[in-house]
Amino acid sequence: MRCEVVAVGTELLLGQIVDTNSSWIGEQLALAGIDSHFQTKVGDNLGRMVESIRLALERSDAVITCGGLGPTQDDITREAICEIMGVSMTRMPEIGDKIRAMFESRGRVMTENNLQQADVPDGATTIAEMPGTAPGLVCPVGDKVIYAVPGVPFEMRIMMQGTILPDLQRRAGVTAVIKSRVLKTWGHTESGLAELLAGRIDELDRTGKATIAFQASGIEGLKVRITAKAANEGAAQAVLAAEEVLVRALLGDVVFATDDQSMESALLDTLRAEGLTLAVAEAVTGGLIASRMTGIDGAGEVLRGTVAAAPDGIPADLLGLDGASQTSPEAAMAMADGIRRLLGADIGIATAWAPAPDAPGGQRKGTVYLGLALDDQTMTEEVRLPGDRQRIRQYAVISLLNYLRKTLARRTVKAA
Repeated sequence: MRCEVVAVGTELLLGQIVDTNSSWIGEQLALAGIDSHFQTKVGDNLGRMVESIRLALERSDAVITCGGLGPTQDDITREAICEIMGVSMTRMPEIGDKIRAMFESRGRVMTENNLQQADVPDGATTIAEMPGTAPGLVCPVGDKVIYAVPGVPFEMRIMMQGTILPDLQRRAGVTAVIKSRVLKTWGHTESGLAELLAGRIDELDRTGKATIAFQASGIEGLKVRITAKAANEGAAQAVLAAEEVLVRALLGDVVFATDDQSMESALLDTLRAEGLTLAVAEAVTGGLIASRMTGIDGAGEVLRGTVAAAPDGIPADLLGLDGASQTSPEAAMAMADGIRRLLGADIGIATAWAPAPDAPGGQRKGTVYLGLALDDQTMTEEVRLPGDRQRIRQYAVISLLNYLRKTLARRTVKAA
C-alpha cells in the first residue's frame, strides 16, 4: 500500500506558511507501516490541483489531500475531487446543521457561505471525526481512494488518527504494530551520538529487533528515535523499553526527555518531585524562559517568577548587584542569587551576556554566562552559542535549563 500527500494552498508555495502537516502525515504513515514515496504542494488552482492529484493516484494506491476544504472562494479541493471522480456534489443537510450549531455554540452568527462545507462529492463519505466546521472526506476512485482533510493541524490530526490511518491499514492488510520512542538529547553533535551508538546500531541491523535514527531539531536538541515492529502493541512496547535502557546507558546524561516532553516540562517534573521552587533572572533570554515554562500546566507550583530585561536593563539594586556590570560570570551568579532571595525560591538561575568583542575583556559573539544559586552555593558556566541574536537567545534558554538539570542530577547522586 502506497500513499501520497498533496498539500493544497498557494500560501505554501509562497512560503507564507510552513508545511508542517505533510511532515507529520509522513511520519504517521511510516509508523502505520504504509509506504509513502512522494509529497506534493500545489496552489489553489483547479487545473493544477486536478493534475497533481491524478498523478498521485497513478503512482499510489491512496492520496491524502490537505487543505482547501473551507468556506472561501479559493477552497476548491471538493471541486477538484469531483472532476477526478467524474461526479457532482450534493449538499448534506445534517452536515449543514452541525456547522450552524458550532457557530451558535460560540455565540456567533453563521454566514451562508459556510454551508459549502456541507457539499459532498457523490459517492464519497464524510469522516466521522469533525472537530471543526469542515468535514473530512473519503472518496473512492475505482480501487483507490482519496482522503481529504482540512489544513488546520489540530483538525487534520484527529481525522488521521481516528479514521484515515486505521482505514489505510485495513486496506493494506497491515496487522503488525509499529511503535517509536524518542529520546531527546542536548550536549552532543549528531556525529557524536552516531559514534556512541554505532555498535548498537550494527547489532540491531543484524537482529532486526528495532531501528535507531537521528533527527536534528535545532533549539530542541537532537532526537534519537527507536522504532520497533511487533505482532501487537504490548510486544512492541516491551522491545522499546528494553532498547531505551541500553541506549540511555550508552548516551549517559545527555538524554533529557522522552517523546512529547520538552526540556522545561522534564525539569518542572524533577523540581516538583523534589519539592523545589525556582526563580529566574533573564538578562539574555528576555522572558523566553518564563514563556516556555508558564505554557505548561502546573508550572505555578514550581516557578515563583521571573525578572526579564535587556542586557544591563535589570535594576542593580533589585537583585543586589551593587551597581556591578551585568556582563560577567560574577554577575550571572549574583543575579541568580539575587532573584532567588527576592522571590523566596529554593533555586535561582540567570543568564548574562559576556562583554562585546570590542569591549575590554570582550568575548566572541554568542558567549553567554549561565548563573545558578542552589543550597548555599553559587556557580556559573560559560557557553558559546551559534547564530544571530534570536537563535543565541533560544539556545541560551535550553542551555541554562540543561545546566540546572545536570546540577540537580549530580546533587541527587551525592545525596544517595
